[in-house]
Amino acid sequence: MIRRILLSVLPMLILSSALSAREITDMLGRKVTVPETPKKVYAPSPYGAYALYAMDPTLLAGWIFEIDPANYPFLHKSMQTLPVIGRVFGAGQSANLEVLLAAHPDLILMWSHVNEFSEKEAQKLQILNTPFVYAVDESIEDYTAIFKFLGKALNKEARGNQLSAYTEKTFTDVRNTLAKIPADQRPKVYYAEGLDGLSTECDDSIHVQLLKLAGDVDVHRCHTSNHKGFEKMSMETILGYNPDVILIQEKIFYDKIYSLPIWANVNAVKNKRVYLIPKAPFNWFDRPPSFMRIMGLKWLMSTLYPKQYPIDIRKETRTFYRLFMNIDLSQKQLDEVLRPSGDYRTKPIGATP
Repeated sequence: MIRRILLSVLPMLILSSALSAREITDMLGRKVTVPETPKKVYAPSPYGAYALYAMDPTLLAGWIFEIDPANYPFLHKSMQTLPVIGRVFGAGQSANLEVLLAAHPDLILMWSHVNEFSEKEAQKLQILNTPFVYAVDESIEDYTAIFKFLGKALNKEARGNQLSAYTEKTFTDVRNTLAKIPADQRPKVYYAEGLDGLSTECDDSIHVQLLKLAGDVDVHRCHTSNHKGFEKMSMETILGYNPDVILIQEKIFYDKIYSLPIWANVNAVKNKRVYLIPKAPFNWFDRPPSFMRIMGLKWLMSTLYPKQYPIDIRKETRTFYRLFMNIDLSQKQLDEVLRPSGDYRTKPIGATP
């Protein structure tokens, strides 16, 4: 049935003319003929969809999953009417091919974490008769090259270079700051996941790359058992780590950590260095680990090293959202982003009193 649907609409997906096409090299080294100026692009992974949004949200043929309406104020207005296509590859495949075909994408943006080409993916894509290119993301630091590549692929080189330059400067500033901070003066950080805070990630996991970049400060030193992560922890182990800082993903856990006697003797809790990670409209730290981590790295550095990395986090947040998210944040929205819990016991760096 799916094949019949695809074959019935293939003529609509063929490039209008060879004269309007050009050849580029993608990040896997593949020579690909793409439209001169793509009009609609489908990214079948969260990573590609987020990166494409940063480049130009109006190019998105559709989104990966439903967007929480509460996040609409933090997104370009086009996202409110964007169809949900879903995913073609990986776990939880849910693509609505009829919606995909109705969107008439003239380019597909694929994503690779292992710098390799998948023949199975290629065969599934070829039936669409739509060119596809690969971006390669083995580390957050690859976003410097990714934005440049997307600039070429989308015929928006000035935009790609702009985002790439901001990204590279962020990494450079972080490296220069850390060069002046001895390892034994860097705080120990526990990344608390789950509703009880008793899940975390090994220090080599993709989910905690920011902790590696911010001074290699993850207290949980181990080899990650699988890509999903969520390593289970015991309270005894956490008490043994006695972290200086705790980063929390779930608001439910953040709201109760100070009232739980079992956590009371942890340094981070005693010193009120417990932080709920910002995630409006996309997570700054993880799940999925998107380009928002560039802002997340600035936030994390200013939180861990306020004296050595004394940025104006409100100004930086507004600049980032204007550049990458295509919106201007109001003062109220800034507070909502930087104080996601609404709890004033722990004041994020730069928040208004």
